[in-house]
Order: sequence, then C-alpha cells, then structure tokens
Amino acid sequence: MSAWLPVAPCTPRDCAHHEGATRAPLPAAALLLAGCALTLLGVLCVPVVLLMGPSHRDRLTRRWAYAVVRAFGVRISVTGVSVGRTRPPSGELVVANHVSWLDIPLVAAVLPARMVAKREIRNWPVLGPMAALGGTLFIERDRLRSLPHAVRSVAGALASGSRVAVFPQGSTWCGRSGGGRFRPAAFQAAIDAGSTVRPVRISYRTTETDTAGAAVFVGDDPLAASLWRVVTAAGLTAEIRILPPVPADAEPDRRALARAAQSAVASDRANLPAVSVHH
Repeated sequence: MSAWLPVAPCTPRDCAHHEGATRAPLPAAALLLAGCALTLLGVLCVPVVLLMGPSHRDRLTRRWAYAVVRAFGVRISVTGVSVGRTRPPSGELVVANHVSWLDIPLVAAVLPARMVAKREIRNWPVLGPMAALGGTLFIERDRLRSLPHAVRSVAGALASGSRVAVFPQGSTWCGRSGGGRFRPAAFQAAIDAGSTVRPVRISYRTTETDTAGAAVFVGDDPLAASLWRVVTAAGLTAEIRILPPVPADAEPDRRALARAAQSAVASDRANLPAVSVHH
C-alpha cells in the first residue's frame, strides 16, 4: 500500500461499540439473515435490472437499497433539500463522508449512482462481476500513477449524464474527530465534465445518544462483527442529509472545490429542515 493513501486513526476497540439498548440474539439473527438474503437477491437481479430504462432502474434501486437497510433493523431519516428525479445532463458527483458499509445502500436509497470502488473488489466471487455489471467504476487506489486514468473514467461517466458516488475521505472514519479531509481527485473529474457536486452528510444515532458507534466500520474490524453490532443495536437510525449542489465552476480549482464540499458536509449548515422521514 502506498504511503499517500489516507489512513484513519479510528480503531474498532476505540470507536466501534454500542452502549444503548440491544436486541435479543434470536431477533437479531433473524434480521441478519433477512438483510443478507435481500442483499444477495439484489445482486442476482442486476442483469435483469440493467434491461430497464434509467427511471425504472433508479426507482427499483431506491426501493431495494432502502429495503436492505431496513432489513438489517436500521431506520432511515432523509433530511435536507429536495432532489428531483431527473439527473443533470452533465451528470452529478455525489460526495459523502464515510462511516460504515451501510453508507453504500443508504446513498443508493436516496441517490442511485455508479459507485467508485477499489479494483480488488472486481475479483471478488459473485459480488465482483455483479458490481461490474451494475456500472461500478473500479480504480487502483494504491498506484499514484493510475490516478489520471481514474479521473478520466469518472469524468467520462459524468459527461454521459451518469450520477457517480464517491467517498472522498478515502477511508471510513468514526466521525468523532471530524473525519479525514476530502481528497481532490474526484473533484477534478467534476470540473472536467462540467458537472455539479452534491454534498451529502451521513450520520448514525440511537434513541439514547446522538451518535451510534454500532454502525462504525473502521480499521481491521471484521465484517461479521460489524454486521452483528448493527443488528443487535436497538433503535439505530441512519440519517442522510442532502445539501445544495455546488457547481464545478464555483471554485477556482479542484482543491478549493473539495474544501467547499467538505465544509458543507461538516458545518452546521447541514442541519436543514426535513423533507422526508422514513421509519
């Protein structure tokens, strides 16, 4: 791994824990089974979904992603500005802070998009080929000289009118220390394509506390352990806040654009009136 890659100081022992009410093992196991089954069903249906038109595909993706999050026992709260169903002709780059594996279906439940993922996922059994079929943009994160090609790939997808989602912090962060800075590479793609940037803020809470460590997935935390924390945490709510779009030409360069998006996600301006809340 290259030294330039972002590494979060968060660790499972320090950040990933749940101190509130918990579910009994049997109901938690039922949620775990339901969530995994629904995820696998969606993966297997990708070839059929690709035959649909963009509007029907987006609608089905939203419903499936929403159902996946709910199947794991997590409530969803959508707040912020209203987003139209029609994508901008020059595409839209969705950028969000990164806390958990739950972030991916959570974003898809509101803003279906082509995801940006590390190239290693392409070789995973079943999930890799399905992710490729679903339009995932694979990049080589550990090779700095491959960065221009990755930027061109994202810019091409945006220029074709696609919505592309990326987590520019480059790693998951528990969020208690503000998280990592937004890396500017993806923002160069938005500038090249002349697209808009859509900042999104993701947070998790329980009924007892403002933040929920049960959803945090950081460091060398095993996926199985993270899944179990999620399904055993009673009252866990995932909140996604949609912020006003930022035109790519609103800032002088990619670094300034990245800072503007990060500031929007991190600031109190993210506390906008709710436009819809799902339980």
